[in-house]
Amino acid sequence: MEFIKAKTILTKVKDGGEWYGVDYNMNLYRGCSHGCIYCDSRSDCYHIENFDTVRGKENILHILENELSKKRVKGVVGIGAMSDTYNPMEIKYQQTRGALQLISKYGFGVSIDTKSDLILRDIDLLKEINSKNNVIIKFTITTPDDKLSKIIEPNVCISSKRLEAIKILNDNGIFTGIMMNPVLPFITDKEDDIKKLVKLASSYGAKFIHTYMGMTLRENQRAYYFEKLDERFPGVKEKYIKNYGNRYNCLVPNYKQLYKVFTDECDRYGILYKMNDIIRTYKKESTNDGQISLFR
Repeated sequence: MEFIKAKTILTKVKDGGEWYGVDYNMNLYRGCSHGCIYCDSRSDCYHIENFDTVRGKENILHILENELSKKRVKGVVGIGAMSDTYNPMEIKYQQTRGALQLISKYGFGVSIDTKSDLILRDIDLLKEINSKNNVIIKFTITTPDDKLSKIIEPNVCISSKRLEAIKILNDNGIFTGIMMNPVLPFITDKEDDIKKLVKLASSYGAKFIHTYMGMTLRENQRAYYFEKLDERFPGVKEKYIKNYGNRYNCLVPNYKQLYKVFTDECDRYGILYKMNDIIRTYKKESTNDGQISLFR
């Protein structure tokens, strides 16, 4: 794996409290090998060349420890928003595991975005962090159909494997749920599939599902996505051009109806879906001994 130079790793998040309660953000790798056809991180604005090639960052754990040790607010560190931190390179290089050890050492919380069940390797550290601060794990699941998931997310474990990982994490006391993002117009926006995914989420113990019921398209991302649509879903690209043109925000055509179906099903199974409710539920109001937490 190629390593690139990095001067800093932690970024303070503006209004992070509105997005899963994250206070700091970091990406331990650059690029991603999952091959998801819709990935927003391919957009030109992020300046990631050869996005499908995963690169590490030199001396990243040393940099992270230096930064964590100087932070006065022991907030929640978000990992994996741009590049899945549990890519295949992590098996050998263990940058994520090293980062979790440091997060635990300095008393921070953690919020992880992933599509990989490799995260199960680090249950010991997630439980350790959870005993001191706040932990939330978010699995991206776009479809309940394993065959479809292999088409739109070809190099990552299928949806059913992610659901199994959600159950294991929740069984170990780790607050875990689903980001049903994106919802791909004309591909994953079927009412029956939405109902099926919510039902599966409930049976596997997911604590929440969050969605904006659409997708984003811009710059290089749009070109790549359209190329993959032509390869795998002939005729669908033309529907996007007709319905969205060059629009950035692409909500599913039946947005209001489908979102109501989604929320009704979540209410039926007792699954959280509002961001404020998700944040309020996973953030600890007190420690196990009843004292007010120092980390709020």
